[in-house]
Amino acid sequence: MAKQPQTAITPTRKEDYPEWYQQVIRAADLAETSPVRGCMVIKPWGYALWENMQRALDKMFKDTGHENAYFPLFIPMSFLEKEAEHVEGFAKECAVVTHHRLEPGPEGGLIPAPSAKLEEPLIVRPTSETIIGAMYAKWVQSYRDLPILINQWANVVRWELRTRLFLRTTEFLWQEGHTAHATEQEAREETRKMLDVYADFAENWMAMPVIKGEKTADERFPGAVMTLSIEAMMQDRKALQAGTSHFLGQNFSKAQEIKFQSQEGREEYAWTTSWGVSTRLVGALVMTHSDDDGLVVPPRLAPKHVVILPIYRSDEERTRVLEYCDSLKRELEAQSFGGVAVEAIIDDRDLRGGEKAWQHIKRGVPVRVEAGPRDIDAGKVVRYRRDRGPKEKEFIPRDQFTGEIGAVLDEMQNNLFDRAKKLREHNTRRIDSLDDFRDFFPKEEEKGFSGGFALCHFTEGDPEMQKIIAELKVTPRCIPIDGDDEPGKCIFTGRPSPRRAVFAKAY
Repeated sequence: MAKQPQTAITPTRKEDYPEWYQQVIRAADLAETSPVRGCMVIKPWGYALWENMQRALDKMFKDTGHENAYFPLFIPMSFLEKEAEHVEGFAKECAVVTHHRLEPGPEGGLIPAPSAKLEEPLIVRPTSETIIGAMYAKWVQSYRDLPILINQWANVVRWELRTRLFLRTTEFLWQEGHTAHATEQEAREETRKMLDVYADFAENWMAMPVIKGEKTADERFPGAVMTLSIEAMMQDRKALQAGTSHFLGQNFSKAQEIKFQSQEGREEYAWTTSWGVSTRLVGALVMTHSDDDGLVVPPRLAPKHVVILPIYRSDEERTRVLEYCDSLKRELEAQSFGGVAVEAIIDDRDLRGGEKAWQHIKRGVPVRVEAGPRDIDAGKVVRYRRDRGPKEKEFIPRDQFTGEIGAVLDEMQNNLFDRAKKLREHNTRRIDSLDDFRDFFPKEEEKGFSGGFALCHFTEGDPEMQKIIAELKVTPRCIPIDGDDEPGKCIFTGRPSPRRAVFAKAY
């Protein structure tokens, strides 16, 4: 029997994908569970990933005319009650504040002070449409006050019962855009524009191919007229909703009284949108690219691009090697790629070389480079790339290494995207019968793996379809925007169907 290759992460993806995911996060030192159930502590390396995502997205938002603001964490319960569908959609997930003071209890400890009960309970925001809408109602009187194009970076709370680091936590970080417009067309255009921004970010920064599509009625955001999403395939062939953009029509403006006088002098309700992505994107990055040796990070989002590992055996060699490494670092940081400045670090900790190297492999640093006295004498460095095997090394002239670092990082970025796209293409099927659909999505998953993406004709809202997909734990992810009109028959009912939808098991 062939000897199994050793890996830094156990179990491997094939052995137990859900546990592999948790172990990658632990090995890369991204985050850990907190003393508060369902919440996480994001550690510096993980937060640096989120900061780089924020930085890129924030520029994209501002380049499309949006400004940042901040709105309260607490929302009066009555605000949620104004939009019935919205409150129904979030009621089971809300954390509620009922008192504003604690006092010693009769049997020791602390209790909410009965005299400090709030007149109206406050909701810890699960999303901010209602509180922001209340402010927009104050700010908007005339068509001249529109459009309002605002984004906020914030935290939200949704009381999740089953949590998983980054993918689903009780508290998470995100951005939420909220816009108000004078016309329906302008609001619909905004909804699509922001979906395109998310897709651009996912593909060109995260190296994660996505399908842009419209959610079915059952999967829409509570209170929305239309929800658009980007859906990505993870390595276990499940779908992950990586971003959503909602056309809210006039539902929230009527609930919150966002009215304005039109150019013709009529009183009208504004047309609103909302859109958001969250720290779930860090989980998406982990599951899209990482391998059995740990985290793999697309270079454009990497906290550091190059780690320099000095090699020496004496104080004399140390002085010489560190001077060489310092100058190498300066040369590298004078380079850039894809609009990103190269960032390098020198790891001179008092640890064995192998231990240091494996730490950086598990953290996903794109390029490792070793430099010792013999390398200096030869005018070379030893380079390792994270998109290749951990022991696959190249001896490269120093000038070539520093001069081509930007091109190498670009190549690595493209390689990761191509790998992810090939995985999706290999695991996407056009399915035209219910038997094939059942075969594609077995009830019992093998070690966490699913079938992939099924493109199927369907009849929206049909009870028989709902029963079958619930049994198989499959959902319609979206109706692809870029898909062709292709009349066919629903695989669940046999009724005529104009388009196919993407079905998948999902996070």
